Amino acid sequence: MAEARLKVIQAGPHVSFQDGGRPGLMRYGVTRSGPMDRLAHAAANRALGRADDATAIEISLGGLVLECTAGALSLCVAGGGFVVSAAGAAVPAWGVLTLRAGERLVIRPGHWGSWCSLALAGDPQVPSWLGHTATHTLSGRGGGLLKPGAEIVVENARVIGNRPIPCPVFARPLRMAAVVPGPQDHHFQPGAIGALVSAPWRVSSAYDRMGMRLEGPPLALGDALSIPSEAIVAGSIQVSGDGVPTLLLRDHQTTGGYPKIATVLGCDLDRIVQLRPRDVLRFIGVTPAEAVARARRQTAQTRQWLERLDSGGSGAEPAAP
Repeated sequence: MAEARLKVIQAGPHVSFQDGGRPGLMRYGVTRSGPMDRLAHAAANRALGRADDATAIEISLGGLVLECTAGALSLCVAGGGFVVSAAGAAVPAWGVLTLRAGERLVIRPGHWGSWCSLALAGDPQVPSWLGHTATHTLSGRGGGLLKPGAEIVVENARVIGNRPIPCPVFARPLRMAAVVPGPQDHHFQPGAIGALVSAPWRVSSAYDRMGMRLEGPPLALGDALSIPSEAIVAGSIQVSGDGVPTLLLRDHQTTGGYPKIATVLGCDLDRIVQLRPRDVLRFIGVTPAEAVARARRQTAQTRQWLERLDSGGSGAEPAAP
C-alpha cells in the first residue's frame, strides 16, 4: 500500500479539512459545516476520481505551504484564482499536479477569490466527528485546522497525469445574488426590503466561515427583536439591533433570535463566498417558485460540467512506496 507524507510549513487562518459536511444534525445543535465553495470542493475531488464529498483541504486567503517528505502524491487545486507553484514551478490555479519527496506546494492568493480546495489522490488520515471530517472552525471538531509543523499521512496514495482544469464562468464571484424575502421580513419597518434589494452592499472585513457582515444603509427593524429564537440556514441574512445585516455561511449557529430579512439561494452562495472584503454585492428579490427554478437550472449545469470533468480514475497508477 503506497503512502505519502506531507508536512505543513505554513497555513493561514481557517485552513482546514472539509468533507461534504454533516447533514441532519441541526436539531442537536450541530451545524453542517463543509466547504465554503461546494463546486470547487467537488471539482477538485472529481478530477482525481474521488467522490465529490471526499475529504479535502480548504484554503483561505492566508494561503498554504506543504512539503512532501515521503512518497509521491497527485493533488488537485480548484476554487478562487490563487497563485500556485509546485517544486518551484508555476502551475495552473485549477488543475492536477504531483508532489514527490523533497518538493513543496505553495498556494497564495491571486487576483480573485477567497477560498480554494486542495484534494488529495489518496486517503488522508485525519480525525472525524459524528461520522464526518468537516471541520467546525469555532470548536475545532472534525478533521481540524492545519497548523505549521503538522504531518498529513495519506494512505493509498496515487499519481495520475497532471492536467489543467477549465474554470467555468459559473465558478466566478457573484455580484448580483437572488434572495427570497423572509422568513421574518414582516417584522421590519416598511421599506426595509426595498432598501435591501436597491442598495449596493460592501463586504466588510468581518468575514469568516461563520458569516459575512455587510456595509450599507441600516435596515430599520419594527418589533423584530421580540421574536423567539428560530432555526438558521446557510444563506440567511440576519439583521442585528443596529440594522446591520450579516450573511450567514457554512459554520453558522443553528438558532438565533435576530430577525432574518431574506435568504440567499443556495446555488448563489458558493459564488458569493468568493468575494473579498471591500467587494460590492447587490441583491435581487425572487419568488419561491423562481428560486426553485434557478436552483434546478444551476444543479443541472453543475452536474453536466462535473460529469465532463470526471476522470473516473482512468490512467491512475499507484505511487511508489
